[in-house]
Amino acid sequence: MACRLRGAVLIVIVALALSGCGKSTAHWNGAGGGNLNDGGKVAALISEPKDGATDVPASVEITYQTRNAKSATVEVTNAGTGAKVDGGPRPDGSSWVPMQALRYGMKYTAKVTATGADGKTVTSTATFTTMAEPGNTSHMISNMGDGQVYGVGAPIVLTFTKSIPKAAWPAVQRRLFVQSTPQQEGIWNWFSDREVHYRPKDPWQVGTKISIQALFRGVPLGDGRYGDDDLSIDASVVTSALRIEIDDASKSLTVTQDGKVVRTVKASLGKATTPSSSGNMVVMTRATQEIFDSSTSGIPVNSPGGYRETVFYPLRLTWGGQYIHAAPWSVGQQGRFDVSHGCTNVSPDDAKWLYDNTHIGDPVTVKNTGSPLKWGDGWTDWNISWDEYVKGSAIPYTPGPAAPSPATS
Repeated sequence: MACRLRGAVLIVIVALALSGCGKSTAHWNGAGGGNLNDGGKVAALISEPKDGATDVPASVEITYQTRNAKSATVEVTNAGTGAKVDGGPRPDGSSWVPMQALRYGMKYTAKVTATGADGKTVTSTATFTTMAEPGNTSHMISNMGDGQVYGVGAPIVLTFTKSIPKAAWPAVQRRLFVQSTPQQEGIWNWFSDREVHYRPKDPWQVGTKISIQALFRGVPLGDGRYGDDDLSIDASVVTSALRIEIDDASKSLTVTQDGKVVRTVKASLGKATTPSSSGNMVVMTRATQEIFDSSTSGIPVNSPGGYRETVFYPLRLTWGGQYIHAAPWSVGQQGRFDVSHGCTNVSPDDAKWLYDNTHIGDPVTVKNTGSPLKWGDGWTDWNISWDEYVKGSAIPYTPGPAAPSPATS
């Protein structure tokens, strides 16, 4: 699903027939009055929210239909101040979406104006009042930051502070919009009731611009709970694709840039009792140093196999604690034997080079360890096929390029 919502008024070119979303047997506002049986006359109808409705969710979308219209405009205004609400149509034309949630406890007026082929216009209006601000909400955060640059394998990861009931997944997903330039096919996948990911069908094209609009505020989640805020993020993808391959058979790590090998280093992976996972991963975090503490994984520091160590230039690959990092203590074994607790050990010089040249989202493939990567242990989006990935969407998947962005002109 792709979308970029802009502006206060939309103009939609429609066929000279019924258009919009939903069905209604109500009388329509038409040129000279009348109803659905008035052949040839332009007509418009707002079906949701109803005129006079109260306690309307702040995330409300304007659902409307037109008949015999060549175009239509939608305008939503604060009934008290006259201020216009920015928004735009969904790519499928099913509704008009506010760019930001409406204010709580306020009265708004929605107006749809349909124009016929002869230039005559007709309007339909609905005035409604939004609900009071809810006390029970769920917050959402993103792994991507505004203005940041990411590797070609970076998924978009949205994490919720409270579990989202499965029944609410479709409604939440319909409010999550991604616009990529150039346009690339992609879809959301629910990793759990607290985490939803988005990835393109193929790795991001280098230089891609990514715009994310997560319109979560006011979305009903069930049990009297609502989304508490929206997110708007503009990020980009690296202009040169870096990939890392780690091979336990050769005890080596190879870096390619735009398909060309730029560095090959010796490595030591997880020993037999603590093997590294094999699979398709991405760099999740980067740091100049980090304290590794075995007690965080249930192994007391003072027990056999326990440790508490300051490690330099760690690149995280999994939530379970698999990293690439500097390991001066194992330089003699690197390229020869596996001696780590599951990480990929490299020399300090090689670790610094990797830190200096990588981005979050750079693809990393580990192979020949004999221990497969578990789904969800990190950003494992690329460890299954596209056909499997789309099964994690809460709404039907339509193959093909991403839908064009909503716009106001």
